[in-house]
Amino acid sequence: MLLSLTIKNYALIESLEINFSNKFSIITGETGAGKSILLGALGLVLGNRADLTSLKDKEQKCIIEAQFSLSNYDLKPFFAENDLDYEDDTIIRREILPSGKSRAFVNDSPVNLTELQLLGTYLIDIHSQHETRSLTNEEYQIGILDIVAQNNANLITFREHLKALKAAQKELDIAIATRAALAKEQEYNSFLLQELLTANLKEGEQVQLEEELEQLSNVEQIRENLDKVLALAHEENVGVLISMNEIRLAFQKLASFSKENLALSDRFESVWIEFNDIVTESHERSEKVIKDPERLEYVNEKLQVIYNLQKKHQVGTIEELLVIQADLDAKVVKVDDLQHEIEKLNQQVESLRQKVETSAALIAEKRTTAAPVLSKQIMDIIAQLGMPDAQLMFEIQRLDSFNKFGNTSVNLQFSANKGLALGEIKKVASGGEMSRIMLAVKAVLATYSKLPSIIFDEIDTGVSGEIAIKMGEIMKQMSDNMQVFAITHLPQIAAKGDQHYKVFKYNQEGTTISEIKLLPTEDRIVEIAEMLSGKSITDSALIHAKALLN
Repeated sequence: MLLSLTIKNYALIESLEINFSNKFSIITGETGAGKSILLGALGLVLGNRADLTSLKDKEQKCIIEAQFSLSNYDLKPFFAENDLDYEDDTIIRREILPSGKSRAFVNDSPVNLTELQLLGTYLIDIHSQHETRSLTNEEYQIGILDIVAQNNANLITFREHLKALKAAQKELDIAIATRAALAKEQEYNSFLLQELLTANLKEGEQVQLEEELEQLSNVEQIRENLDKVLALAHEENVGVLISMNEIRLAFQKLASFSKENLALSDRFESVWIEFNDIVTESHERSEKVIKDPERLEYVNEKLQVIYNLQKKHQVGTIEELLVIQADLDAKVVKVDDLQHEIEKLNQQVESLRQKVETSAALIAEKRTTAAPVLSKQIMDIIAQLGMPDAQLMFEIQRLDSFNKFGNTSVNLQFSANKGLALGEIKKVASGGEMSRIMLAVKAVLATYSKLPSIIFDEIDTGVSGEIAIKMGEIMKQMSDNMQVFAITHLPQIAAKGDQHYKVFKYNQEGTTISEIKLLPTEDRIVEIAEMLSGKSITDSALIHAKALLN
């Protein structure tokens, strides 16, 4: 519950500190006195966004601090999950700096707005003047029905399954689209791949074949020149080998006469050995050089295949053709692999769909069971609020598709008078009827949730007299289970509070200041009398005020 609220330099408030108690608290004041300022300040503490217009003095920072008693509300797990220091009396502080930046703290630990907003959902429900219209919103109708149906855990499970289903379905759709695109090229890719595989290409093969072609095409000339080399080397009497041998012997005889001659002899010996090797190898090559028309034809044909493939694929080497071959092979194989992947994804999607359907069915079943229970509880309360013949029903229908709430739609139907057909609440309920229904909804939900506090901002719009008294009594009954605040202009409701706070404003040194104070009994009588008769308080108004308080 909210224990205290401290506000400094916010809107019309210079400095204010107010303590609150449990049970039922009333807040009254003239229009424009600053009641909305209190709600705005509290909203900042609960994570609403702020700007520089919130500062009364633009040169000073704004500080809003709220103290909550949490000991009875099992919030330790939340604090642990969000790495926050837990205190039974927790202090939330929000600061808005003149620069426009803001900071938030929970028990002096910095937090971001998302964490603050999440914590706020466990602390206070602020019912604004315009929230009554949310009764016409299907999401709100589903939300209140799920609270009674206790569907929170089921919704979490369902949304996890639905998220997984959507992800798997997306993956399946991509795989199917990819397969379709590849399938269009499959036949052509297979042809190109087979063409390359038939060529049986090997790295470096082109250079070898081109060299072999050059030799096979010039066999006679090669043989002729090799034979000429051998003839010149071995020719009798004047052959190169004979002449070189004589030179070799002459150098050997000179070698013993000087180091220089020895060096020349050694050098010529090397030439002699090298030349002998050349002649021997030439002889061997001469014997191997034969005319082979069949081999020549094969090499020619193989090279022509290579050249044609290179031209077709616009590359210049066998290595590049082999890269293309590997890519085509991957594409052809991928179509087959994709088919297996699609089959697996289909199974996964179907499995997840069954889980989603099972979760959705459970949610729908619990809503169907809870709907008449909630309807009756709301009707019991609005009967006390002057609508004894009102009928209210949650119409639930199954959908063919899923959304974040399952696969059911909810439509709140209402009839205010006996004999009238039910219709959509947004079409048939008046403003006063909507206010009473909303109060009834909040009263029912108070018994299901463990929310510490609720603030009603003029929920009494459109009602008066005896109905207002009943509304005050219902809010007072709610305060048996939670802390209840009511901002009201109706004396009948104001009189039901356990404590009464008045918001007022005054001028001081050329500036307007808002304040709030707890009214003692005598001042409370005067306040309620003024609500009854206006500024000119009559004796009958005072008597009436005392009677209401009694």
